[in-house]
Amino acid sequence: MRNIRCVIEYDGTEFFGFQRQQGRRTVQGVLEEALASLTGRATHVTGAGRTDAGVHALGQVVNFRTDSRIPVERWPYALNSRLPRDVVVKRADVVPEDFHARKSALAKTYRYTIWNAEFPSVFHDRYAWHVRTRLDVAAMREAARLLVGRRDFAAFRAAGSTPVRSTVRHLQALEVERAGPRIDIVATADGFLYHMMRNIVGTLVMVGDGRRPPEWVADVLASGRRELAGPTAPARGLCLVLVEYG
Repeated sequence: MRNIRCVIEYDGTEFFGFQRQQGRRTVQGVLEEALASLTGRATHVTGAGRTDAGVHALGQVVNFRTDSRIPVERWPYALNSRLPRDVVVKRADVVPEDFHARKSALAKTYRYTIWNAEFPSVFHDRYAWHVRTRLDVAAMREAARLLVGRRDFAAFRAAGSTPVRSTVRHLQALEVERAGPRIDIVATADGFLYHMMRNIVGTLVMVGDGRRPPEWVADVLASGRRELAGPTAPARGLCLVLVEYG
């Protein structure tokens, strides 16, 4: 029995998230269906990130165990021939028995894209949040710097979400970059709370559009109160870019 790791990308628009849900189209669901078609056996797939409905991935990592004799280098071709067009397996390798796509991860990088222009873009609408008001990227960067480090991100966790052991996370980097109308907010952390990235983005946008000063973000962080932070940014702008392992 081999433990196979795959790196996949997907357009999350037509999915109800990664995790299998009864009667709904999910990334895990279509992967497991493709594996069953290929091997003739039910196979459980584990993902590094349980992305929400509408969230995309360029570097999602999954693993599964199989006794199939398909050479590891052929797995992407075999699976892609059975997957829908909005999911692609980019590469595969054999990993140790104790490898777990989520529990073995050391860090994840997410990118959030904002289309900051008077009008939305037909070609970016599925992958970006359209914000009409001109955003001050310098102010957003100043605010972002206040969030970097090992901190308690309770204020940026979705209200009413499942309790977790700790709301402390190490946010290793939080960058804000503009290229014309496109603004990318890229974050790397050892873990993310539910909606943490989208709530950080909504908070930074409130700084960028002038409703709040950059230093306000430090007060929100210290408060631990979700209601004091900005709104949750729409799912479509978020993309899981990279998962890092030792």
